[in-house]
Amino acid sequence: MTFISRILGFARDAIVARLFGAGLMTDAFFVAFRIPNLLRRLFAEGAFSQAFVPILAEYKSRRGEENTKLLVDHVSGVLAIALFVVSVAGVLAAPAIIYVTAPGFTARPEKYELSVQMLRITFPYILFISLTAFAGGILNTYSRFSVPAFTPVLLNLSFIGFALWAAPYFDPPVLALAWAVFAGGVLQLAFQVPFLARLKMLPRFKLDFKDEGVWRVLRQMGPAVFGVSIGQVSLIINTIFASFLVTGSVSWLYYADRLMEFPTGMLGVALGTILLPSLSKHYTTSSTAEYSRLLDWGLRITLLLAVPAAAALALLAVPLVATLFQYGAFSSTDTLATRDAVIAYSVGLVGLILVKVLAPGFYARQDIRTPVRVAIITLFATQAMNAVLIWPLRHAGLALAISLGACLNAGLLFWLLRRQAVLHRSPDGGASP
Repeated sequence: MTFISRILGFARDAIVARLFGAGLMTDAFFVAFRIPNLLRRLFAEGAFSQAFVPILAEYKSRRGEENTKLLVDHVSGVLAIALFVVSVAGVLAAPAIIYVTAPGFTARPEKYELSVQMLRITFPYILFISLTAFAGGILNTYSRFSVPAFTPVLLNLSFIGFALWAAPYFDPPVLALAWAVFAGGVLQLAFQVPFLARLKMLPRFKLDFKDEGVWRVLRQMGPAVFGVSIGQVSLIINTIFASFLVTGSVSWLYYADRLMEFPTGMLGVALGTILLPSLSKHYTTSSTAEYSRLLDWGLRITLLLAVPAAAALALLAVPLVATLFQYGAFSSTDTLATRDAVIAYSVGLVGLILVKVLAPGFYARQDIRTPVRVAIITLFATQAMNAVLIWPLRHAGLALAISLGACLNAGLLFWLLRRQAVLHRSPDGGASP
């Protein structure tokens, strides 16, 4: 299912590149889309999932269906209110957000105003997609992995439909992409509702601030929000740097990142999605040997597949970018600039995927503080490298700093798991989930 989603993601990006290229319009959209997308990772796939899924797995294993259902009802109520407030605040504060996250755009008033307009359209996406991720966490805990994995297909279909058929009805046409984000968020949430109902886990959005489980999730979310926000702050700082570079830099980094997202999603996201509930189950049942074997299996699979994938991305960067994107408004100059970023990102592909495998080893034990400390170290190291690498390598230097930071992050997480005697090498190759 993840493979289908990624293939359609490539189709989406190829269509966007052909119709809109890499310039003022696309820079404005990618900045506007990046803000709610970063918040999605903060509220949904990041901090919230790390805090919620292990506790939900514990309730499911030890406390029975009735208490598990109450936890889902009460947590969903708190989450929905928080997301609604954030969405309204984001729409109202759109000019200030663009000014802070892409200050270089203020030199081009038309670029700045277009970014603000599209951010106001895309910001409610955070509400829909975070509730979608909440539903996905429940489905994954009940081993319904295929439904959440297929859900991103709907966003890609929304992009393709709006770009091909709705764009001529908007002025400027790039506004169609912003509305595609809004519509895609609604479709993704609606798609998962029947599957939750089938599990009898459809949330009733109740508020009960005295619920022990709600407070446990909130306490876990504190350090998790801080840890995930560190990574997102690093990406925002990269956007700030890129906004001062030549027009097209934000778009070149975006297209290169999309190429990186294919192996990262196929391996890292898929493995992390399976590992977190599986490791949480082994932790709650005190199966320490199985816990270690499962982590070891994830590491072996990652190294077996990610190392050749990284080499292929670096060696085939030009034909990949040219084949996928160099049509219509996307020129050969854009291909060469995107190639530089792809090569720089490929350096950190193994590290990026390993982080998604190693971090659940801490989250499943409800230890979020350790990855947070590692993330802080990584943030400072990445920004120091940004300051050094941006001068000789321009936008590719920003990509290389992210890559080297990911390798540092993965190395520290691995070392700490070994030091805590949580991870041991398995002579038989580890256990699959």
